[in-house]
Amino acid sequence: MLRTYLLFGLIILNSCVEKQDFDQFDEISLQPELEASVLYVTAPEALINLAPAANFYAQDFNFDAFNEDYFAERVIEGSITYLVENTTSKELEVSVQFLDDTDTVLDTEIFTVPAAPTPILEREIAYGNGGRSIEIIRNTSSIRVIASNLGDSTSISDLPEPMITLRSSGRFRLLVR
Repeated sequence: MLRTYLLFGLIILNSCVEKQDFDQFDEISLQPELEASVLYVTAPEALINLAPAANFYAQDFNFDAFNEDYFAERVIEGSITYLVENTTSKELEVSVQFLDDTDTVLDTEIFTVPAAPTPILEREIAYGNGGRSIEIIRNTSSIRVIASNLGDSTSISDLPEPMITLRSSGRFRLLVR
């Protein structure tokens, strides 16, 4: 009888043990998603009216966040969402350019916004899978914003504190092994 119990015990122990595969750890990869503000620029209508030329705003912003080694080596896809709000009495054009460290333009996004009242213009640009090249993001070291007045330089909106506002944020997935 003792032999029978021992035999059943060995069979049960052997049948419940599954060979462990410790190589599965090599197949694990994390893909965290990072989201952050990229740009926030405003210009009041009074400034637009004072500008002697059509371009009332031009500014280069140093933006090394995209080409930092940790980010650039791991980013696999993402998007940038732009929100443009115009409460002025003018039709305006806003250009956003991504530049590399030699000031070569890598990508340009142009927004033409009619005079107020208009809804907020929202545009999402994808990079990586199914979008524009992710290399644009990896190589960006500065961002240039140029805003032009396509209207007159005398009218004033009847809305309180009329201005043009450009906001953008980025959301990117990284591959971490």
